[in-house]
Amino acid sequence: MRKPIIAGNWKMNKTPSQGAALVNELKPLVENASCDVVVCVPATDLYAVGEAVKGSNVHLGAQNVHFAESGAYTGEISADMLLELGVEYVVIGHSERRQYFGETDETVNKRTLTAIAKGLIPIVCIGETLEERESGKTEEVLHRQIVEGLKGVEDLTKLVVAYEPVWAIGTGKTATAEQANETIGYIRKTLAENFCADCASKVRIQYGGSMKGSNAKELMAQPEIDGGLIGGASLKAPDFALVVNYDK
Repeated sequence: MRKPIIAGNWKMNKTPSQGAALVNELKPLVENASCDVVVCVPATDLYAVGEAVKGSNVHLGAQNVHFAESGAYTGEISADMLLELGVEYVVIGHSERRQYFGETDETVNKRTLTAIAKGLIPIVCIGETLEERESGKTEEVLHRQIVEGLKGVEDLTKLVVAYEPVWAIGTGKTATAEQANETIGYIRKTLAENFCADCASKVRIQYGGSMKGSNAKELMAQPEIDGGLIGGASLKAPDFALVVNYDK
């Protein structure tokens, strides 16, 4: 049985004090959650939010990690730096990193392998653009991102996959629950065929296309969907709690 995982991706929002305040408001709202609860926060917030989540069921996540242990990589952050701050999860390959900062399947792969080797749990993001979807290339794109991005991963259960249809991020558009389930089913099938069938049945796959309180229950009722990577709805404690408590 795959334990659901709901992760908030704050993107470039919240100062350290604002982040700690949000988490302190969130903790009592999600203390009885039946899923894993994660907040993936800006690097500047990691210490303050890490202190705020101590003793709670909220786990700390980062939004990026470099593949080198250290060195001349201005602006980057290493796995050891994250681990010392108590980080457990890290988002890798988010569409915004691919779109604006030159992230490729190759760099996603290197970051993912490093994260796993260091004991972090990567949340590896994949997904197609509107143009790719409308030209019928969804499966081709996802197949490439999976095979190239996860090359060399020996145990898929050490990571989480987040399916983010790029056309649905922050646009208010969302796939129907059935569409999302069908595509995530394809992702699981691709994992089974290219890696390990048993691992593919155990790996948790999130949906990351504008999941919010109003549609979380319907999406989470789908058999292939194991959670959500939540953007806008994670920036207010009551909104995020509605998603986390989708089964309440």
